Amino acid sequence: MPYRIISDIILVIASGTLCHVSLLDLRENKITNWSILLLIGLFLAHEFISGRWINIYLNLGLASVVFVFSIYFYSRDLMGGGDVKILTVAFLWVGIDCALPLAVLIMLFATIHTGIAKLGWKVSRPFEGRLRIAFAPSVGAALVCTFIMGCLRALPFGS
Repeated sequence: MPYRIISDIILVIASGTLCHVSLLDLRENKITNWSILLLIGLFLAHEFISGRWINIYLNLGLASVVFVFSIYFYSRDLMGGGDVKILTVAFLWVGIDCALPLAVLIMLFATIHTGIAKLGWKVSRPFEGRLRIAFAPSVGAALVCTFIMGCLRALPFGS
């Protein structure tokens, strides 16, 4: 039982970190490497404490695929480097089991964020004739919603 409490505490800390990353991205269009490393460390701690480490190779594989696709969009100037990092870490957290709900939630939150930017609210910056919209708030909100949905529940030990 205490393992479940500790894994839930890690999810709360990760959610707080995602909020910080989202606010920083909104304000400065920057996602620091330290925050990404913190999220990776929290992921590893959560995996081992919750008993989900047995499928960690699937999480790493999915994150690698997302990273490769994201690098393609980055090379076309369609994504920023921070967007690549936060998206990769988000899919690392959820793995294959919760990838579809995360993707749908990211699409939903990104659509809402884009709509708000089109209305002229201060959530975007002009950049070379187009709007630069921070992607971390959408990814962070989607990942926190995935946490809340219970996709990353701690597994009972011994099963």
